Amino acid sequence: MTGKSRRGVKFPHRMGNNGQEARRASTGDATNDQEPTVASEEVSVVKNEQPTSAEEKAAEYEKKKQNFITRTLWTFVMIAGFFTALFMGHIYVLCIITYIQIVSFKEVIAISAVPSRERDLRPTKNLNWYWLASTMYFLYGESCIYYFKHIVLVDKVLLPLATHHRFISFILYVLGFVFFVGSLKTGHLKFQFAQFGWTHMALFLIIVQSHFIINNVLEGLIWFFLPAALVITNDIFAYICGITFGRTQLIKLSPKKTVEGFVGAWIMTVLFGIFLTSLLIRSKYFICPATDLGANIFSSLECEPNPVFIPKTFTTPELFFLPPHTTFSVTLAPMQIHTFFWATFASLIAPFGGFFASGLKRTFRIKDFGHSIPGHGGMTDRMDCQFVMGLFAYLYYHSFIEFHQYNLGDVVQSAVTGLTTAQQIALVKQMSQYLVNQGVAEQDLLQCVNNAFLPQAPQS
Repeated sequence: MTGKSRRGVKFPHRMGNNGQEARRASTGDATNDQEPTVASEEVSVVKNEQPTSAEEKAAEYEKKKQNFITRTLWTFVMIAGFFTALFMGHIYVLCIITYIQIVSFKEVIAISAVPSRERDLRPTKNLNWYWLASTMYFLYGESCIYYFKHIVLVDKVLLPLATHHRFISFILYVLGFVFFVGSLKTGHLKFQFAQFGWTHMALFLIIVQSHFIINNVLEGLIWFFLPAALVITNDIFAYICGITFGRTQLIKLSPKKTVEGFVGAWIMTVLFGIFLTSLLIRSKYFICPATDLGANIFSSLECEPNPVFIPKTFTTPELFFLPPHTTFSVTLAPMQIHTFFWATFASLIAPFGGFFASGLKRTFRIKDFGHSIPGHGGMTDRMDCQFVMGLFAYLYYHSFIEFHQYNLGDVVQSAVTGLTTAQQIALVKQMSQYLVNQGVAEQDLLQCVNNAFLPQAPQS
């Protein structure tokens, strides 16, 4: 079957003495005969491409629609889970924070992993989790001893663990260090030391920072909920103000961030924060420390409120440019003034935690840290700003807000760690005598106390 010759295609059997003429003739034939065919082929290609393009657009639309539905659904799931844990009590909030710590650590460690090398260096991967476990043992132990010393220091089993906690933690770290050095292999040294440094960076930026959020929970739920709410509010209003007024790009790492959205979110976050604070300070469930981990929103927590929660009237001095005896006054809780600075940090500084995470993702050429939350990416993508904000809230609280007073835990710690056994016995007897004199205990208490103690060997 013979077909028409095509332009630019050589046919050897047409070459010869008259090859030039034959090639020229075939070219002319192709030019004259094939032009309609080429045009028809182009039309056919266009017709075939149009449905393909339409199908791609439809598929892209369905993909975005499905992603929007998934993202919205999981947003409500996270909100519902967050408030459920918040109202069920401190222990549930602590469990959620611990879960976030572990998942975020896993995601950050995973982006630097090299599977082929990890198969050859199994101990390196296992060491990552050992570092995590030893770090969390140290941090959680410190918090338990500090906030529950009145329980830990009087328990026969927990007392030795509490008094030697830091030394035990150090030994755990040293064992991991020795094991790491022993696992070094020639040809993999650069990778192993890179993993060592990367793991410690993740421990500091995620585990250590987020652990201060746990301390905030134990100090009172307001110190946890308010900073978290300010970051979320700022993120929402940054998006709203950005798409409404945004014109000027803020930072190249996040091209969609605008100066107008940045400033607008700051103003709205300050206003919302002051309003939210006025609501939270009315509830002792939020402002009281976690003396009872079994408490919930329906049970009662009792404490002496921190002075920052008590409304005060602030009056301006007389100003020379106003009529005599003209002053202005406003009544608000000092905490609302502190909220202004918290909202400012959440709006102007905390977002740089997100920018840092964006730069890290660009370094490894990934879109998200993981897929822990369907439609939202990884856990770290949602918590990058919260880690910075939680650390700030902890340091600010202990620097400017904490109400210093002795509590039962402080007294027990001083008695257990600072007194000898004989002095502790004398303290109990004197406290018994005091309670009897105050009329809150029967006289028989003194005899019971005196008979309860075993004879003590004389100290040399």
